[in-house]
Amino acid sequence: MIYTLTLNPSIDYIMRLYEYKDGFTNRSYEEMKFPGGKGIMVSKLLKNLGEDPINLGFIGGFTGEYIKSSLKDLGIKENFTFIEDDSRINVKLKYRSETEINAGGPFISDEEVNEFLDNISTLNSNDTLIISGSIPKSLDDNFYKQILDCNNVDFTIDVAGKELLDYLSYNPILVKPNIDELEMIFGEKIDKSNLLHYAKRLNDLGAQSVIISMGKDGSIFISEDLILKAEPIEGRLINSVGAGDSMVGGFVYGLKNGVSKKEAYKLAVACGTATAFSEDIAKKELIYEILKRVEVNGYGN
Repeated sequence: MIYTLTLNPSIDYIMRLYEYKDGFTNRSYEEMKFPGGKGIMVSKLLKNLGEDPINLGFIGGFTGEYIKSSLKDLGIKENFTFIEDDSRINVKLKYRSETEINAGGPFISDEEVNEFLDNISTLNSNDTLIISGSIPKSLDDNFYKQILDCNNVDFTIDVAGKELLDYLSYNPILVKPNIDELEMIFGEKIDKSNLLHYAKRLNDLGAQSVIISMGKDGSIFISEDLILKAEPIEGRLINSVGAGDSMVGGFVYGLKNGVSKKEAYKLAVACGTATAFSEDIAKKELIYEILKRVEVNGYGN
């Protein structure tokens, strides 16, 4: 089974405005709400591809009930640990730019933590766990380590900053920082002259596969025996939220369905691009249409 972990899920409340003025009353012309959180985004992508993932994490209150019912409506399975405090609401303002206001998340008691750990300890070596997103403020910063220490599963991890280095010795099957995050991880300015060097370091330190997102310049892929670059695909950017999560989901889906790492990378690129060109997580038809346009070549040394 593929499990997606969202410790801090949310309702993502999207408001579209013609313009935004700080300090004034602003009115939206369109509003939408979705169950949010990086792991949930991955699950939606996997479901669209035909996979049957199970969501894990914490939900609570009326917001948690909305998240649970929304996933049910989408036909997505969940085995969340229910807590007393309310799950968070994140506000996304979209006008000529994008502004996000993300809440810190609920308080989670020791009893609720123990219930969750008992639940997740049932995963085994045949399962894949996709770890992504923030840790609620009431949990220890090393909570992901607690999870990995009590499980022997293939996993991916998507966390920001230098803390990613703490997880490489666990040999994740994929990490996927962008260039800004790569700079945060190593405390160095990253450009074309040293990008490959620092991407390789993630691989050398334990990551089995590495994807570095480069925005309008595409992305690169590094594993023990492959160094590839995918060229950017032209199209209209509609929604950047979930594009990176879609790349992760596409790569894991490819590997779990027996394709090579090169083909899994191409599918990851197609998934991320298709979501960027969609209002929400990309549908299967658009993903496979874009997959035909993905161009991957050798890169660097």
